Amino acid sequence: MKSMQKVVFQDLGRIRYQEAWNLQEERLQEVVGRKLYNRDQRKAGKPLTPLFHYLLFCEHPPVYTLGKSGSLDHLLLSEAELEARGFEFFKINRGGDITYHGPGQIVGYPIFDLDEFFTDIHKYVRYLEEAVIRTLAEYGITSTREEGYTGVWLEATEEQPKRKICAIGVHLKRWVTMHGFAFNVNTDLGHFANIVPCGIADDDKAVTSMEMELGRPVDINEVKNKLKKAFASLFQYEYTTADVLH
Repeated sequence: MKSMQKVVFQDLGRIRYQEAWNLQEERLQEVVGRKLYNRDQRKAGKPLTPLFHYLLFCEHPPVYTLGKSGSLDHLLLSEAELEARGFEFFKINRGGDITYHGPGQIVGYPIFDLDEFFTDIHKYVRYLEEAVIRTLAEYGITSTREEGYTGVWLEATEEQPKRKICAIGVHLKRWVTMHGFAFNVNTDLGHFANIVPCGIADDDKAVTSMEMELGRPVDINEVKNKLKKAFASLFQYEYTTADVLH
């Protein structure tokens, strides 16, 4: 049985997308490098360096990102319109199609070495979904999964279609994860009108947020804390501080 893993949590606050992407890449290379170093040390019968993973939370200024399997046709604004409205746009290496990130949304980037948890990408995505599902339940919001799609959804009602409240798109290198999820808490949902969210154009599906469902703004820091606890419970790890890295 594997020992309890240690995760360094970092709340990056409001940060531009490129800066956060660069930090993800740095953290991923660090985790991969430590992993390969320990592999060689193990073969040589030498002491191993301590293992650490990362969980990064942040908010981004308004930005659209297009996954490697997505279609540029799902961005409904021209380059000039993007610039005029103050939006950034990036083609990135995660899975999935196009999505929006912006203020009032918790964007989570787990940098986990799945060799230390489980090497099952489908289980990993289910765990990301489950962390959000458990967090929403603490606010009386019942959410679920939608067959054939990733992310977290709310069931249709007589008044509303099925609504997506959290989008997921990940990338792996040597079983180390990056990218992650975008969880709508107090998000401006009007910005989703400029894209075909996640490439889903069905009339019976929409996007939503905690604010929309509860009819009031939500304390985003409180949500972050509940989400952190859900992650630790699911993945069975303990949080540590950045001091362990020095």
